[in-house]
Amino acid sequence: MFFELPYWSKLKLRHNLDVMHVEKNVFDTLVGTILDIEGKTKDTIKARLDLERMGIRRGLWMNRDSDKARRDLAFFSMKPNGKKEFLKFVSSVKFPDGYTCNIARCVNVDGGKFTGLKSHDCHVFMQRLLPVGIRHLLPEDVVKPIMLLSRFFSQLAAKTLRRTDMFQLRHDIVQVLCKFEMIFPPGSFRIRPIVDRSPGYSEIPNPRSC
Repeated sequence: MFFELPYWSKLKLRHNLDVMHVEKNVFDTLVGTILDIEGKTKDTIKARLDLERMGIRRGLWMNRDSDKARRDLAFFSMKPNGKKEFLKFVSSVKFPDGYTCNIARCVNVDGGKFTGLKSHDCHVFMQRLLPVGIRHLLPEDVVKPIMLLSRFFSQLAAKTLRRTDMFQLRHDIVQVLCKFEMIFPPGSFRIRPIVDRSPGYSEIPNPRSC
């Protein structure tokens, strides 16, 4: 689809993806969903209705009571007490100077969310804190794929990476994503639309909605 962009075939460097920025986008989506942060979670009412229309994942359908419908907390999201425990754990962690920012300043325990995390902070969080913090707060079937995803990013960002490692990572990430698609809402895997500012060009529609 990228070659449909009028300028793409003329670029000298067509594929230049920053791993840390991709990791931050994945982190924002994942943490926003498991903490059920309003405006950042992919577990929305529209997502639940989509599952109903597709006739899948009955356990995530809207709970209807007479004329009202409500979205119950999903099994992959932390309960309020678990969310506070997780945020308190994150705010208590100390890192060596220069390793990352003071993540405790980015934690809003009462508000139940994070603010001001930069790409490198999310990089450290994804690989070091997240696998440890969620172990006893989410079901094992949810924790294991998240830990595998954290390990994937950790290996991908390693100082030494052999060609055989790349082939293995490419194989492993397919299995991890399949496990994620069995757990999280379809909107979690949406590719951000590409916007071209060239005159006469309109936005390309989303190529995939799982």
